[in-house]
Amino acid sequence: MLHLVCLLLLLLSATLVHAWIQYPPNGFATMTHYSLPQDYVASCGCTPSSTHFPTAALSQMAFGSSTAYGPACGRCFNLTLLNTFLSDPPFYPSVVKSVVIKVTDLCPISSDWCTATESKPNQAGNYLNFDLAFPSPSIPSDFFPSNATLYGYTDFGVWNISYASVSCNTSWAGASDAAAVGSVTSLSTSGCCPADPTGSANDTCPSYSDNNGIPPNTGTSDAKSRVALYTPALIITLTQALLISL
Repeated sequence: MLHLVCLLLLLLSATLVHAWIQYPPNGFATMTHYSLPQDYVASCGCTPSSTHFPTAALSQMAFGSSTAYGPACGRCFNLTLLNTFLSDPPFYPSVVKSVVIKVTDLCPISSDWCTATESKPNQAGNYLNFDLAFPSPSIPSDFFPSNATLYGYTDFGVWNISYASVSCNTSWAGASDAAAVGSVTSLSTSGCCPADPTGSANDTCPSYSDNNGIPPNTGTSDAKSRVALYTPALIITLTQALLISL
């Protein structure tokens, strides 16, 4: 029985090693949108107040973890709409629309447009998908251009975009609100949301899935914090269950 437990633990440990997508600071991606309740604490454990400003989820294999926090947490990007992907013909807006977002959540690989892996892009040929939290009080309701007369609908669903890494401190609207910056203090090491990650181990989250150790201290004293529940790592749960059964 002990040999079986060791073998299972070895196989489970192997699943924690991922080939995460390595992407340049600037490039092209797709954009979708999803509903994120205001004041909700998403995967990274960023403060509830972060939802009062533009945020987005990043596709799982670029996010760098299958649950909780990953290296993408807290990063800021300037996202610019280029054209629609699914409509026929493609729609090219006459006005350039951009938004600076902070990554606070992950878009699971099971989602239609977040399926890209290191070796295979998504259906649009991109390795990154930003799932914008929209509607949002911080983003104009007409952010996504449309032409209902020609297409018969206003929500195109999927956009081709360009993205550019930017400093959160100088570019993200929430940087000026102390309550919107950092992670929920009561989450301790279960949350990681740097104010302005640079790639250094001192200010960038490791991969929760890869068990890369304790994240940097990104806590906040936001008294309004409301904590969401997080699923423990599969390896920990199964290990405990197996040990109890012995």
